[in-house]
Amino acid sequence: MVLGLAVAVATAMAVHGWTADIELAKKSTLEQILQRGELRVGFEAGYMPFEMTDKKGNFVGFDIDMAKEMAKAMGVKFVPVNTAWDGIIPSLITGKFDIIMSGMTVTQERNLKVNFADPYIIVGQTILLHKKHEGTVTSYKDLNDPKYIVTSKLGTTGEQAVKRLIPKCTYKSFETETEAALEVVNGKADAFVYDLPFCVVFLAQQGAGKLVFLDQPFTYEPLAWAINKGDPDFLNWLNNFLRQVKNDGRYDQIYNKWIKSTEWIQDVAQ
Repeated sequence: MVLGLAVAVATAMAVHGWTADIELAKKSTLEQILQRGELRVGFEAGYMPFEMTDKKGNFVGFDIDMAKEMAKAMGVKFVPVNTAWDGIIPSLITGKFDIIMSGMTVTQERNLKVNFADPYIIVGQTILLHKKHEGTVTSYKDLNDPKYIVTSKLGTTGEQAVKRLIPKCTYKSFETETEAALEVVNGKADAFVYDLPFCVVFLAQQGAGKLVFLDQPFTYEPLAWAINKGDPDFLNWLNNFLRQVKNDGRYDQIYNKWIKSTEWIQDVAQ
């Protein structure tokens, strides 16, 4: 009798647990995406080559192509939601879109607010240096002096890297990456610190002959897609999607198009 009761209790608990899991699955953002028929993707256009606007006004870039592949795999429509960077995590949390695909670096601070899928690319901070310092400044360590003016974008890991690793420099922050880099091109600053892919693009686009590229990353920064917490189903789907595209050729095609090549620059709005 006691054994029978124990079995009954265990069965009831298992059924309750299964029911709870079903309810959790129903609440998943993935389920909402499928019911809505739309994948709403949050990003901030301007972070080349991940998300930007072409001359026709279309959003293009590495993340945009990945988002389109993701929507296609779900069988839903891709809906881009261009959002200011400083409000992008709050906008995700309040449901203005389903996922952040915007070259976001995984940090422990951000991870307290959102969940990250597995990293889809690893980048690090590099330096675009004014040509007058060629040979004199060979590392970020050489910039750790008040006489050097160093720029980056407000609220980014580039800014964090400067404050953490080059604390003695004279730091100036800007609203956009391009403004910060142009400060060096125009001779108003000595160095610009930012993610490797952007520096590659900016050098090809506006820095040739004016800047020196210190292309050895001095930080480790994995980029990943961010979603709301408490959603294991969506996270599982994203990681399996990423694994699939990385092994069936689609990822390499997108990577070669946007990261290895700079041919697309001529089509992007300046």
